[in-house]
Amino acid sequence: MRQLKRVVPAIVAAFCLTAGVVTAGTLDDVKAKGFVQAGVNGDLFGFGKPDAKGVWKGLDVDTARAVAIAIFGDSQKVKFTPLTAKTRFTALQSGEIDVLTRNATQTLSRDTALGLDFAQVNYYDGQGFLIPKKLGVKSAKELDGASVCVLPGTTTELNVADFFRFNNMKMNPVVIENTAELSKAFFAGRCDCMTSDASQLAGIRAVSPNPGDYMILPEIISKEPLAPAVRHGDNQWKDIVNYSVLALIDAEELGITSKNVDEMLKSKNPKIQRFLGVIPGNGKALGLDEKWAYNIIKQIGNYGEVFERNIGVNTPLGIERGLNALWTNGGLMYSPPFK
Repeated sequence: MRQLKRVVPAIVAAFCLTAGVVTAGTLDDVKAKGFVQAGVNGDLFGFGKPDAKGVWKGLDVDTARAVAIAIFGDSQKVKFTPLTAKTRFTALQSGEIDVLTRNATQTLSRDTALGLDFAQVNYYDGQGFLIPKKLGVKSAKELDGASVCVLPGTTTELNVADFFRFNNMKMNPVVIENTAELSKAFFAGRCDCMTSDASQLAGIRAVSPNPGDYMILPEIISKEPLAPAVRHGDNQWKDIVNYSVLALIDAEELGITSKNVDEMLKSKNPKIQRFLGVIPGNGKALGLDEKWAYNIIKQIGNYGEVFERNIGVNTPLGIERGLNALWTNGGLMYSPPFK
């Protein structure tokens, strides 16, 4: 009995120590170093890519900036680590980055076997095919025997294999790890088509030498909910990343923009008052300043502004909102109440 009395406290202490390691952490670490380290694509126009002056831009970049603003009130308090599809999850698991905002698809195996947690989807996508128009193909089902450029270590690789197998077609995969090198191979004619998320194909085509020479085929062969990812086990950090994305969506639904956010502080609508921190509570719940959501919208705008600025119809990508419209407009973008 005396031995049991000694063992039980030791077990409890060990459990508490382990729990502390699992749950503490990322927010304190981020505050200590003074910035958020975000993993991004690095070479995908419209989503994650530095411009000619070295300024990072894109929908995923703005997502990371939203997290930095929520914590520091400053969109510049973020540093970007360009990652390949193969290295992105390892970088997150190892602690090299704090959050992954790199067009990553949420899947069951990534949620479980990889030990990741995904936040709110910031872009609903699907896999497609990019071809040169001169190929004369109008449907992906006409690609039997084609050589296909594809990135390894992605859902794309599995999806395209399943698609060809299901349709009794053969393909010759051309597998190159780096997106930029894969694109070069495609435009150099090393493969008949390239397959990836349709948004990524649009970004690649937009910066090609002759965008008008290429087309994205009509078939979408998969569901690709793209979302920021964090390490499993740190609930507070997951909440902060999650609600940073949701703040962009909720602001659009509430009609709050970067241009009218200051005027909205005077609103009598309790939903808007809670969202902007006029009525306190949301900030305390997340461990943030009460004006965290106000700061996000003031500095980078709501989801619609972020979308249109980076990839919308008036950009070289020319992407319609589609599934990424608000639920009130027939899309899938929907935020739970901020209360």
